[in-house]
Amino acid sequence: MADPRTVDIIIPTYRPGERFIRLLSMLEKQTYPYHRLIVVNTGEDLMPDSVKKMLGSMRDVTLNHISKEEFDHAGTRRAAVEMSDADLFLCMTDDAVPADIFLIGQLVSAMQDPDAALAYARQLPETFTSESEKYTRSFNYPAKNRKKTIDDLPELGIKTFFASNVCCIYDRKIYERLGGFVREAIFNEDMIYASAALRSGYASVYRSDARVIHAHDYTAMQQFHRNFDLGMSQAMHPEVFGRIRSEGEGIRLVRQTAEHLISNGHAAEVPGLIWRSGWKYLGYRLGKSYRKLPHGLVRRFAMNRTFVDRMDRRG
Repeated sequence: MADPRTVDIIIPTYRPGERFIRLLSMLEKQTYPYHRLIVVNTGEDLMPDSVKKMLGSMRDVTLNHISKEEFDHAGTRRAAVEMSDADLFLCMTDDAVPADIFLIGQLVSAMQDPDAALAYARQLPETFTSESEKYTRSFNYPAKNRKKTIDDLPELGIKTFFASNVCCIYDRKIYERLGGFVREAIFNEDMIYASAALRSGYASVYRSDARVIHAHDYTAMQQFHRNFDLGMSQAMHPEVFGRIRSEGEGIRLVRQTAEHLISNGHAAEVPGLIWRSGWKYLGYRLGKSYRKLPHGLVRRFAMNRTFVDRMDRRG
């Protein structure tokens, strides 16, 4: 029997381009049709005419424009959910391209588990992605399904709460019962919600057969800024991250990636891996200690500077 539940898709966009058009094209081909597409775009003048034309040709699209100052990782998605009336809603980013026509159906299937509050997809790299980034994707998104509950905390540590709004579906009733995404977050709004869900007795499901193509070959400085935001978000939410160390998982990733590169003929990538990893760790540690830093440095180090500016205005 087909699942009768409706699915809305929520996508924040910023300077969307060719990848977003590919994403939209694949959404139109899904075997499990979406109910409504809700796009929240930052900067109306930053959306190319080709994207506007594509959205205009699609069915059931709600397009809202906001300013860069209004964007927030949690708040923007929270507001978009309030525009939705579907049974389930699927959060995506504008650069996550469905790998096939079964993405939505596989995620809906995962949500048939009565314990599931959310289910997230596997992320695959582009063919031209560096070998180290390909390995990182396989490390974080293996080819094996997993259901996670709070009982997995001793084994998995911080990864118990790992989920990704790059492509993650949510049960609306449970979402509303738990109070939804936090109102503001510089990063990790998905993990903060997952933590609340698991601590309330629900489960998170990882579906390796629900796949999107999504990967980034960040520079060392991009990694620094991104991980500063990550560390800052962890410091701001001790109820989620306060008693769980995450450094060990990062060290394990670097070590295994280096071993993979050396054993598979990509040893030339190892120095770059070590260089970027050092900047990632520095950014993370500084982000965790952001309260001890002058505002000017926090703003300079952060990737999401408008969030820092809002913090400063509130005092």
